[in-house]
Amino acid sequence: MIKWLLPQSEFSKNVLTLMTGTTIAQAIPVAITPILTRIYTPEDFGVLALFVSITAVLGAIANGRYELAIMLPEHDDDAINVAALGLLISIAFSFILLLPAFFFNESLRTLLGNQSIGFWLYFVPFVVLLMGFYNVLNYLNTRKKLYRDLATANVYKATAMASVQLGVGFFRSGAAGLVSGHIISQIAANYRLARNTAEKYDFKRLNWTKMKRLAVRYLDFPKFSMWAVLANTLAYNLTNILISLYFNITTLGFYSLAQKILNMPASLIGKSIGQVYFQEATREKNQTGKAIKTFNRTSKKLFILSVLMFLPIYYFLPIIFKVVFGEDWVIAGKYGQLILPFVMVQFISSALSNTNNIFEKQKLALAWQVGLFVLSVSILYYSSLKLYNFESFLILYSSIISLYYAFLYVILRSVARGAL
Repeated sequence: MIKWLLPQSEFSKNVLTLMTGTTIAQAIPVAITPILTRIYTPEDFGVLALFVSITAVLGAIANGRYELAIMLPEHDDDAINVAALGLLISIAFSFILLLPAFFFNESLRTLLGNQSIGFWLYFVPFVVLLMGFYNVLNYLNTRKKLYRDLATANVYKATAMASVQLGVGFFRSGAAGLVSGHIISQIAANYRLARNTAEKYDFKRLNWTKMKRLAVRYLDFPKFSMWAVLANTLAYNLTNILISLYFNITTLGFYSLAQKILNMPASLIGKSIGQVYFQEATREKNQTGKAIKTFNRTSKKLFILSVLMFLPIYYFLPIIFKVVFGEDWVIAGKYGQLILPFVMVQFISSALSNTNNIFEKQKLALAWQVGLFVLSVSILYYSSLKLYNFESFLILYSSIISLYYAFLYVILRSVARGAL
C-alpha cells in the first residue's frame, strides 16, 4: 500500500501535485467551516446553496462545452483557437443572462421561493462569465501539464473565499459574506491561470477562419456534450433548488453542508485523479485506439480510496458534525449518513466520466445524463406526492442514484475497451 501511494509514475506524480495544492485549498474552508457555522445560520447556507446551484447550472454550459475540445488537437494553434471560441461563447451567453437578471428579478425570486436571493441574481451573469473563463483556462493549463499552477490557483481561490466569508461575517449578518466570498474566489482563480496561459501560448496565432473550421470539427460538443452536462448539473442542482421549494431553505442549508463536507474528497482526490486520467487516457487512446489500461489502473485506485475514506466515518458522522460544527448541525450529519453510499459510487464514476469525451461519445453521455435528470426530479416529485419527510426522500434518492452511477461505470469501461 505504501509503495502504491508513493509517486513513482508520472501519473502518480501529477496527481500528487494537484492533490497537494488542492489539499491546502480544501484545508482552508474545512478549517473555517466550524467558525462559519457559528456566525451564519442554516438559512444563510441555504441561500448560498441556491446561488451556487443557479450559477453551476449556467456555468457548466457557458462555453458550449468547447473547452473539452482543447485537449484533443495535436497542435497548440488549434487548441488556442478552440479556446478563443469557447471564450466568445461565454461572453455572449453572459450578456444574454443580463436580461432575466434585471427585467424578471421579481418573478424569479418568487419562483425560487426566497426573497433573499433576489439581490444576488444580479451577479449571476458575472459569475457565469468567470466560470466560462475558468473552464477554458483550466484545460489550457492541463494541456501543458501545468499541474503545479493549477494547484496554486486552487489555493488562491480558497484563500480569497475564506478571507471574504470570515471578514464580512464578523461585521454583517445574513448570507452576504458567504455569497460574496464565492464570487471573489472565482476572480482569484482566473487571475492565476490567466497569467500562465499568456506565457505558454501564442495568441497572435488566433484566426477567425480556423476558429469557424474547428467549431464545425468539434460540433458534437455543443450538440450533445453541452446538453449532457446541463442534464447532469440540473440533476444535482435542480434537486437543491426544489428542496428549498418542497421543504424549506433551512433544510437545504443542512443538506448543503452535508454535501459540502462529504464531497470534499471528490474535490480533493477524485477531481485531481480525473484530471490526470483525462490527459493519460487521451494519450493511450491516441496511441492504441483504446484506454482500458489507464481506466483499470485508475479504477483500482479510486475504489480503494473510496472504501478507506468513507466507510470508517459512517457511524460517527452525527457526532463529528456536532463536535466540529456545533450542536445545531447534528441533523446535517444524519443527512450525510443517508447520502454516503451515493457519494462513494459517484466518487469513482465521476472521476472516470471524461472517458466519453476522450472517445467523443457525446450521444451516449447525453442519454445517460438525461436519464439522471429524469430520475432525480422524478424521485423528488414522487416523494412530495407521498408526503415523505426529507430523510425518507434521501434514503430513496441515495439508493436509486447509487445504482444508476454504478451503471455509468459499466458503460465507461465498455467505452474505454472499445466495445461501445
